[in-house]
Amino acid sequence: MKIINGLILLVLFMGLNVQAKVLQIAEHGFIVENTIQTAHNSEFVWAKLVKGIDKWWPKDHTWWGQQGQLSIQTFAGGCFCETSGDKSAEHMRISFVEPNKILRMTGGLGPLQEMGMYGALNWTLSANNGATLVTLTYRVSGINPDGFEKLAPIVDKVQTMQLNQLKKYLE
Repeated sequence: MKIINGLILLVLFMGLNVQAKVLQIAEHGFIVENTIQTAHNSEFVWAKLVKGIDKWWPKDHTWWGQQGQLSIQTFAGGCFCETSGDKSAEHMRISFVEPNKILRMTGGLGPLQEMGMYGALNWTLSANNGATLVTLTYRVSGINPDGFEKLAPIVDKVQTMQLNQLKKYLE
């Protein structure tokens, strides 16, 4: 719990507006949730989230850095993919789309993919006193011989960074 509290304090100290939480750690997975609020309406946020992904997603969390191009196909069965010349990677598969409200992706991000982990990544946009609340929840399951006590806070920290990048792009 000290690690989790330390990460939350670090994020708050840095002046970032993300509320970050490791909601649960279990034998075969974990749940992390991060939230931002923006003054923009959900239509604006949605457009920047899905159409502008290559502009705000941290390039150091892609397979080919600046050489890669990210895209999201906003239909069930679509791809959150990266391409670089003749190389390509599926980061996640799109499983649910309700424009301006919910985008659900399934799969394992980054090293979780290689570890055989599987998860549901939910982007939820909701009205909040004239603003939009963006909640990013990642439910990950799999087998990790080392457990999830160390892995979950790391994933939470990365999700916090990604959501902060979206917020910077929105503002």
